[in-house]
Amino acid sequence: MTDADTTPAGPARAPSPWRATILTLYPEMFPGPLGLSLSGDALARGDWSLEARNIREHGLGRHRAVDDTPSGGGAGMVLRCDVLAAAIDAATVADDPRPRLLMSPRGRPLRQERVRELAAGPGLLVVCGRFEGVDERVIAGRGLEEVSIGDYVLSGGEIAALTLLDACVRLLPGVMGKAASGEEESFEGGLLEYPHYTRPREWEGRAIPEVLCGGNHGAIARWRRSEAERITAERRPDLLRRPD
Repeated sequence: MTDADTTPAGPARAPSPWRATILTLYPEMFPGPLGLSLSGDALARGDWSLEARNIREHGLGRHRAVDDTPSGGGAGMVLRCDVLAAAIDAATVADDPRPRLLMSPRGRPLRQERVRELAAGPGLLVVCGRFEGVDERVIAGRGLEEVSIGDYVLSGGEIAALTLLDACVRLLPGVMGKAASGEEESFEGGLLEYPHYTRPREWEGRAIPEVLCGGNHGAIARWRRSEAERITAERRPDLLRRPD
């Protein structure tokens, strides 16, 4: 199996309508957890495809160098624009409609509404940065959209890319058992999700709220909405302040 071939072996299939291409220095990190559970089953069925390509294949010289010292001085190394541009160009065809994303702590925070937009499209090309960062010129020159999964710094973009892909793939048609499973989750409708309960009815002196056991669906819907609003106000009041 080559670095660029991470899809499980099987009979030939028609091209998937949702294609993910990952540019990374560590293609062996993929599919990783995406090869298991819902996303793994969908990958095996051909509901989506995953290609991990090694940026170092486009490195320079005998050692396939991909980075250089930062202009103006400073610690660390920077991923070269010419190397990364060559990797992007080799991974795409003319008029490739897929968004080009760069996982970056300085990117715009990933929101559920953006995940839905991406899942509804043709797929993604995702660049996983390393070192101190990526030469700014390739970000502009290849139209990379910088995306952050949180206000912290990782060793590289691979784990962030896995997170992004998992969020998207689970929304693809047929991946989740029930479409409604994705309609009442946290961040849908601008709120965190209400609490969940199941049997036994009482556990260690804690009982399931009586409203959930009475069969009054209107009362249940009102309780769930109220609880979602309460939890959101307590834990993420910023969500309540966001414009619609």
